[in-house]
Amino acid sequence: MRTPICSFCARTGILCPKCEEKLRGGHLSKADVEVSVQITKLSEKLPELDKMTLIRAFDVDEDCVLVFKAGDLVTLRRDPETIKKIKLGLQRKVWLVEGETSDRKVIEDLFYPIKITTVNIVWLPDGSKLTKAIVLGRKTERFPIDIDQVKRVAKEVRRIDLLVEFER
Repeated sequence: MRTPICSFCARTGILCPKCEEKLRGGHLSKADVEVSVQITKLSEKLPELDKMTLIRAFDVDEDCVLVFKAGDLVTLRRDPETIKKIKLGLQRKVWLVEGETSDRKVIEDLFYPIKITTVNIVWLPDGSKLTKAIVLGRKTERFPIDIDQVKRVAKEVRRIDLLVEFER
């Protein structure tokens, strides 16, 4: 498994001078380091993870957002058991997104398995932009995803100001 820190640091949990400098310089976050160590330990038990690349990790409130290389989520989503083991190993809710993709793809990853019908960008008079996602169906009390948390994750990971509407 490739992680933001080198494989030696990920296996030992102790940062080498090069990775330490990246952390001090702001190229890595504490979440990158902690999750890299935990994911590397998990990859010893889960061989599917060995072929994957973790680009970044974010802490958003109590949740963890894992940003994988494009194409890796397809492999993960084929085996829901692996995702369940990752959540158990990290001991918190985990959001999985692909890096190096469009904003629409990131929003679809955050809402997975719920379908997004449309993603539009609304330019506001002050020059800022708002991304509007229209979700198929109606919002009920049993809706499986916390919309407010999706908005916070989108803001933290991609700097997307998200507005979510439901299509009936």
